[in-house]
Amino acid sequence: MITDVERLIQLLAKLPGLGPRSARRAVLDMIKRPEANMRPLARALLEVADSIKTCAVCHNIDTHSPCGICQDPRRPQDALCVVADVADLWALERARAFRGQYHVLGGTLSAMEGRGPEQLNIDSLLRRLHEAVERARPVREVILALGATVEGQTTLHYLQDRLVSFDCEVSVLAQGLPVGGELDYLDDGTLTLALQARRRYGQN
Repeated sequence: MITDVERLIQLLAKLPGLGPRSARRAVLDMIKRPEANMRPLARALLEVADSIKTCAVCHNIDTHSPCGICQDPRRPQDALCVVADVADLWALERARAFRGQYHVLGGTLSAMEGRGPEQLNIDSLLRRLHEAVERARPVREVILALGATVEGQTTLHYLQDRLVSFDCEVSVLAQGLPVGGELDYLDDGTLTLALQARRRYGQN
């Protein structure tokens, strides 16, 4: 019969970056200091589980919707950075590389995994752009900040085709990203330089 401690180790071991050995070490450390580590962690997990929401505008994760980024009046509305996942948005925010608005696709196109345009937040992206035009506050630039993976580049090309009808500049991250690289795994300096040196899509 599995004990409560073993069940906790198994659950932690399922998290990205944690295997059985790391999970055992983490659980042992929490058991040694329950008041300092285990109980605060348990309370925080319950609070987040009850309060977490997906932003109805950009699909970021926050405790309210629209999220703090979408509601921030200091952030320009005419620049929109499109990322694959929330982790990529958080990476850009951590690096302070971009101060405009975001749109999270919720993944990339992948025929092997059965992920087509309908499974991504592409329709809501196009609606945002249409609504911005209708409000006479069109988006000036759409930055496709997607990883240098096959799926990321496939998604990039697909989005470029869908964005042709909008009067906005479409740019991509600068060359220099490692082939196969995911944004969330890049250091802050590399990520910032790739965004600052972005180029118009289609330019060498």
